[in-house]
Amino acid sequence: MKRRAKLILATAFAVALASGTAFFALPAGAETATFTVSNSWSNGYQGQVTVTNDTSSAINTWKVELTLPAGTTVGQAWNTTMTVSGSTYTFTPAGWNATIAAGSATNFGFIASGSGRPTSCLVNGKSCTGTVSPSPSASVSSSPSPSTSQPSSGTPVEVNGNLRVCGTKLCNEHGGVVQLKGMSTHGLQWFPSCYTDASLDVLANDWNADLLRISMYVQEGGYETNPSGFTAQVNNLVDKATARGLYALVDFHILTPGDPNYNLDRAKTFFREVSARNAAKKNVIYEIANEPNGVSWAQIKNYAEQVIPVIRANDPDAVVIVGSRGWSSLGVSEGSSSSEIVSNPVNASNVMYAFHYYAASHKDNYRAEVERAAASIPLFVTEFGTVTYTGDGAVDVAGSNAWFDLLDRLKIGYANWTYSDASEGSAAFKPGTCNAGAFAGTGSLTESGALLRNRLRAS
Repeated sequence: MKRRAKLILATAFAVALASGTAFFALPAGAETATFTVSNSWSNGYQGQVTVTNDTSSAINTWKVELTLPAGTTVGQAWNTTMTVSGSTYTFTPAGWNATIAAGSATNFGFIASGSGRPTSCLVNGKSCTGTVSPSPSASVSSSPSPSTSQPSSGTPVEVNGNLRVCGTKLCNEHGGVVQLKGMSTHGLQWFPSCYTDASLDVLANDWNADLLRISMYVQEGGYETNPSGFTAQVNNLVDKATARGLYALVDFHILTPGDPNYNLDRAKTFFREVSARNAAKKNVIYEIANEPNGVSWAQIKNYAEQVIPVIRANDPDAVVIVGSRGWSSLGVSEGSSSSEIVSNPVNASNVMYAFHYYAASHKDNYRAEVERAAASIPLFVTEFGTVTYTGDGAVDVAGSNAWFDLLDRLKIGYANWTYSDASEGSAAFKPGTCNAGAFAGTGSLTESGALLRNRLRAS
C-alpha cells in the first residue's frame, strides 16, 4: 500500500471543542495529525493543522483540502500556499516544508473569519477517514500549546528563543503566543547616562522586563548628525540587552518630517549595517518607522517594502514592525482606520504593525480600533505613555489600566515611554536619577515609573 499522510479533522466533535486541540485515532500504522484552534475571538479564529508522519519512510509532498461551512472564510495563511474554490481551501507546501521525514511533522496555520470549523477534509486526493476518538489527553486551549521542550524558567530569550509572526500574534520558537513587555529609551543623544549596565540590570532583574526598545532619533540631533556614532550606540545597547536575555527592539525614530521616505536612504544604510552585525542573534526586532504622519498608508507601505528586503538580505527571519498612519495610531488620529492596512498589507512575511497611544489622550475610540484591527493583523504597541500625547502631564491611572487590560487580553506586546529621567510626566525616574546612578528600588521612581514597575513585576 502506498504510504501517504492522513489528516483527520474533527467535524461535530471539533465544533463541540470550539477552541481546543483534538487528537484522532487512526488504524494502527497510519500517519496522524492534529487540528488546533489556537486563538478565537467574536468574529473568527486562528487555526493550525499539523501533519505528522509516523511511518518509516519520508513523505515528499502533501495537499490538504478543507471545506468550510457557509459564512466562514479564510483570508490569510502561513507556512503553506493556499488556493480557494468556492468553500474549499487547498493548502500545499510553502516549498521548504514539502518533505516530512519519517517520525517528523510539519504544520501550517490560517485565520478564519466566522466561527465554522472544517466540515470535511481530503489529503492527497483521498478522503480523510478513520474513527474519530478524542484522546484522554486532549485539552481545550485558547493559545498554541508550547512544545514540551520549552524551558519553564530563564531569561525571556532563553525561554522563547527566535520569534516569528503566526497569524495575528507573535509566537516563540516553540509555537506559544508571546506578549513581550518592557520599556523604551528616550533619545540616545539626550539621555546616554540612563542606559548603563546598572540601569539595565535593574530593568531585567528588578522590573522583570522582556525587552528594551532602543529609540534612535534620526533628526533632532540624532542619526543624521553622526551615522557611525549612533549606529555604534545602538549596537552597544543591543549587546547589553543580549547579555541580560532581553529582546532588543531597534527603533528608527522618525517623527519630523513625518514622511518616512525622506529618510529612505538613511534607513537602508542603518538597517543594512545593524542587521548584518546582529543577524546571528535571536533577540533583535526591527521597528523601521516610528511615527509616520501627514502621509498616506500607500507611501508608508512603499517605504516598508524597500527597507524590509535590506534587513532580509542579512536576517531572513527577523520580525519587522512597520509604523502606521497618523503617528502610528492605525490612522485614527488622521481620520482613517486600520482597514487600509487590512485591505492592503505589506508584502512581506514576519511583519507586525505599530500602534502608539497615550492613556490620558487616547480613549475608548482608540481602544475600539485596536480591538477591531487585532482580529485581522498582528499589532505591537512599540510606544505608549501613561500621560498625555505630549509626553507630559498627570498620570491617568484608570486609562492606563484600561489599556493594560485590553493589551493583556489580546496578547499584544508593549514598550513604555520612557525609561529615562526626563523632566516630563512620562519619565520613569525622577530628574537627576541617571547621573546619580541610583536606579534600584522605588525611591527614584515617578508615579509613572512605579506604575510600570509594578505592572511588569506582576506579569
